[in-house]
Amino acid sequence: MNDRTILAVAGSSLALATLCGALGAHELKGALTPLALGTFETAVRYQFYHSLGLLAVGIVAGSHRAVWIVRSAWLLIAGIALFSGSLYALTFGAPHVFGVLTPLGGLALIVGWVTFALAVRSAD
Repeated sequence: MNDRTILAVAGSSLALATLCGALGAHELKGALTPLALGTFETAVRYQFYHSLGLLAVGIVAGSHRAVWIVRSAWLLIAGIALFSGSLYALTFGAPHVFGVLTPLGGLALIVGWVTFALAVRSAD
């Protein structure tokens, strides 16, 4: 994966987060329980935060050719998909077993950011 691909994935994820946020604000408020709406909003918020971070990783990847920066991007993408994706699924009635994916996604996000920090620190 190169910097342009990372940036494209970040932009796509930001567009999806914006769409989900609008859906939550305008269509789901009356349709979901307060607990389900809170879960949905958490998914949107974390997708936004980490997609913006992924955008920064893509920018840095353009000037630092460290393989670990790309690996951090993969971890962040997986983390966004697992964390936010599992919360979205749970919001709309997926089996509770999907809840196992949420902490795995959180762990991928944490490891992704640590990997990024170490990669930038050790870059030439």
